[in-house]
Formats: sequence, structure tokens, C-alpha cells
Amino acid sequence: MSRHRRPLDRPALWGAAVAVPAVVAAAIFVPIAASGAVDLPDKTVEELIAFAHESDVDALSGTIEQTSELGLPDLDALTGALGNAGDARGDGPSEADLDDLVALLTGSHTAKVYLDGEQARLQVLDQLGERNVYVDGAAEQVWYVDSETQTATRVTHTPGDSPTEPRAQDALPTPDAMLDEALARLDETTEVSVGTDSRVAGRDVYELIMVPRTADTLVGEVRFAIDGETGAALAASITARGAGEPAFEIAFTQVDFAAPDPAVFAFEPSDAMTVAEKEIAGHDRGDGEHPERGTGEDAAPAVYGEGWSTVVEIAAPEAGGDAAPAPDQQAMLESLTTPVEGGRAIETALVSVLLTDDGRVLVGAVPASRLVDAAQTGR
Repeated sequence: MSRHRRPLDRPALWGAAVAVPAVVAAAIFVPIAASGAVDLPDKTVEELIAFAHESDVDALSGTIEQTSELGLPDLDALTGALGNAGDARGDGPSEADLDDLVALLTGSHTAKVYLDGEQARLQVLDQLGERNVYVDGAAEQVWYVDSETQTATRVTHTPGDSPTEPRAQDALPTPDAMLDEALARLDETTEVSVGTDSRVAGRDVYELIMVPRTADTLVGEVRFAIDGETGAALAASITARGAGEPAFEIAFTQVDFAAPDPAVFAFEPSDAMTVAEKEIAGHDRGDGEHPERGTGEDAAPAVYGEGWSTVVEIAAPEAGGDAAPAPDQQAMLESLTTPVEGGRAIETALVSVLLTDDGRVLVGAVPASRLVDAAQTGR
């Protein structure tokens, strides 16, 4: 994990390949489930942040559990009907696609995590069936494999001219990846304190607590359990403003810091698998430190605001073909969202999403009204 090798302001480029779950996680960070009386050597806030930032863990294996209680509406009635309609036409989302999306955004999930230098693997083991993400940083590629559907997608990364390089572990949704993002964005908008020592996955941990100073965010607090020996984050939680329990949690239940067997990182698609290829271009620096945005689906996102009230805007895809949604897809959209000025929005406990009438998508850990304002004013 070697945070000391990465400047605090380096973007996690491989995170773009993780799609929706990573966007949510990056917007709000994540969880904690710890127990036991522990008394580690005292550290100040500055000492604990430095200890975590200098962590040099580059290899581990373990089991993580993630729980989401985002307050989404009941989607059960939508998945079957809409999925069957999509299957029949061959153009909409399948029932399996919709079920997977619903499950990813709700409930609990268990996964195995493996990391060794430039290689990483995430193995999801819940009711969705086994799915794997294989990351090869040296080869600049990621494999997404679904054993149930017998599909494999190879995503390759073409570097831009940014002076910093992505790391394999940035692609995995782990507590340490969330801590990395939190430390990269730490500024005067956050009140930081040291909490109570405890135990996670059988290891003694410190607790680092971050509380937004602004009321313009849905986030109430973020807590990290930091391993007392290695400085790696073993758990993280995020609680919505005014709530008593975390809305999103992720934690190791078992962890081993020895290098995994190299065989766990090996993958070759079988002849029976359907294989797809996708390329993601790296961002150039453009003028100053910000990447050039461009147009279309491969454009760099626009960012409005700062700190906890940051809003990210994804550009509308380039025009082409019939962009109107099918009637069933429109029905699902209307069931999940509420009409707002200039589009439709959904607001969960921790994150809001705005779909504008002109095709843009805005996301942030802010009320939906903030997204509407950003869409209209560009700030």
C-alpha cells in the first residue's frame, strides 16, 4: 500500500475502472466493526496521520465484509419486470444486470482480497455468485470475470502525461484504499481526532475520526481503524449527518500480511467464456494541474466546489442514435428518482445523483439541491 510513495494529491486513476461502486466509495469513503479492550501507545492526531501515511504494506490477503444501508427505495418490484422486458427486446438491462446493481447498492457482501506489489485480486463470494477482478499494474490491465455468466472483460489503461502512476491496490475497494483517498483530500474543512483503541480482525488498531466542518454535506463522520503495527487501515465506516449508526461499512474479518501465492493472480479466459475488450485513456495534465475535460463518454469529469461538498459531473455522451430510453427503462427511472429543476434526482443517506435533461450525471455527498445548483451555475 506504500502511501509514502504517493503524493497526497495524486488521483487514483485505476479507480475509474471500478465503475459505480468506486464512484460511491470515493465520494463518501467508508466503515467499522471492532471489539475488545486495547491500550496502544498514545499518538496525537498528527502522529497517527503520519503513521498511516507512511504505511509500507505492499502484500496481504484477507476477507472483507461490506454493508450498505443507504436508504434506497424498495427495488424488488422493478427488477423482474424490467429485466424480462429488456431480455425480450435484447436492448435493455437484463434481470441479472438489475439484480446485481440492486445487490451492490444494498445489503451485505463478503470478498477475498489479495495484494502483492503490482498485482491485486478481488474475489466476491456472496449471493451474486463468484466474480473476480484481477489487476496487473505492470501490464496496465484489469480483468473483470463473472463465473455465473461466463463473461470476462479486459480493461487496458493507456497512460496520459500525468507524472504520477496508478497503483494496483487503488482498484480495490478496501479500507486502506478509502483511507488513501481521505488523506489525499484532508484539509481545513475537516475536524480530525483520535478515538478509542480497539481490535479488528484480531489485531490492535487505532481509531481516526474525521468530521466535516461544513453543514453542506450528507456525511456526519468517517471513522478508520488503523493497524497498530503496520499503519494500514483495516476498517472504515461512514455515518450520515444526524444518524446514530453507519450507513456504509467495510472491514477485514481476517488479514495476513504475508505475500499471497502468485497463482491466485493468474487468469486466462476459458474457451467457453465470452470475452470483451475496453480501453481507458489516461488523463493529460492540460493547462495547470487539471486534466483536459474534452467531450463524450471518455471525457474527464468536471469538479465543482471543494472538500466535503465537492460535486463531480460526468459529461453527456456524444450524440448518436436514438438516445430516448425504452418505456420500461423510463418507468424504472421515474420510480427511483424525483423530478427537480432541469432533471431527475435520487438522494440517499450518503450520496445524491442528478440526471439532467441534457444527459449529464452529477454525483456528490451533498443534498440533491446542491447538485441542481452546480448543474445550473457550473460551480
